[in-house]
Amino acid sequence: MKVTFPHMGNQYVGTKVLLEELGVDIIIPPKCSKDTLNTGVKYSPESICLPLKVNIGNYIESINMGADTIAITGSCGPCRFGYYSVLQKELLKEAGYDIDVILLDPPQGDYKLFFERIFKLTGTKNPYRIIKALKKAYNVLKAVDDLEDMTYYKRPREKVKGSVDKYYDTFHKDVRMVYGYKAVSKLIQETKERILSVEEDPNRDVIKIGIVGEIYTIIEPFVSLDIEKKLGNLGVEIDKSLKVSRWLNEHLFMHPLGLSTEKETWESAEPYLKTMVGGHARETIGYAVRFAKSNFDGIIQVYPLGCMPEIVAQSILPTVEKDYNIPYLCLIVDEMTGEAGYMTRLEAFVDLLRRRKETFKGEKLLSGY
Repeated sequence: MKVTFPHMGNQYVGTKVLLEELGVDIIIPPKCSKDTLNTGVKYSPESICLPLKVNIGNYIESINMGADTIAITGSCGPCRFGYYSVLQKELLKEAGYDIDVILLDPPQGDYKLFFERIFKLTGTKNPYRIIKALKKAYNVLKAVDDLEDMTYYKRPREKVKGSVDKYYDTFHKDVRMVYGYKAVSKLIQETKERILSVEEDPNRDVIKIGIVGEIYTIIEPFVSLDIEKKLGNLGVEIDKSLKVSRWLNEHLFMHPLGLSTEKETWESAEPYLKTMVGGHARETIGYAVRFAKSNFDGIIQVYPLGCMPEIVAQSILPTVEKDYNIPYLCLIVDEMTGEAGYMTRLEAFVDLLRRRKETFKGEKLLSGY
């Protein structure tokens, strides 16, 4: 059995460690690219959401490299993601790829079924070994997310443009070549030290933007057209509402125990959206409010065309913008999104935020006289 899985930002690093620690033979899909998307579009329904199309492209590229089994996570909420495992298997079968799919749903209290699927995936029924591997995978995911956060801080402040990306891109090339928890952890630590050593420009005027939206779109850089790098190179420090390690902790560890790390976020969203409506719409609203209260300069929502939960959030965010006096930009992506127009909108938004910040500074100076 040769197992593959879809890309979603740093998720592949943790999945790689999990499966390697359990002795599973894996095939990591090539980095998401235009070829990946074109392949997925060819075999997917036209009206289906963009993440599914990219996933199909991931699978077919991996199958062509020898994969015969797909491991994917699932969802039980009111979102099309809950149907991915069934729909993707049928689409692959229609395309001539008869492949086994192992669905790893969040346990929702049913750890027996969850571990039965883990047993099938790993060929072992040793729960201690599985839990140990899960812990290592989570630690790696948390470390990689921390590493990425470091790039968000350093990129807009680096004295020599491209220094951070040089080290970060090298990490993503090298991590495919090392094996197991210890080697991956060592590589992460070495990369952190290199990025920390990047010289900063103390005179750089940095603004802060909070990124909210559909989880896959804001986490997978190919789908968001590398919004992190684009904004970083424009002198913007970002923070994201969702991260892979945070999602894993919430759904795999906290939620089955009746606990949550998102209570503050839900409370922040409650005046605008009192309940879950699917996807991460409530988190989108809640984090937008939290970013505004934390004195961020602006908010950008990114989501794939047709994502109903984010459409609901989009209808609410202008009210948040008005209530908290914080500029808001919505970016909707699909396979037809052009990079030039996308970049123009980002540049215009950043220019607006800079002028606004300068105006506020001027007003404060005048009021001081």
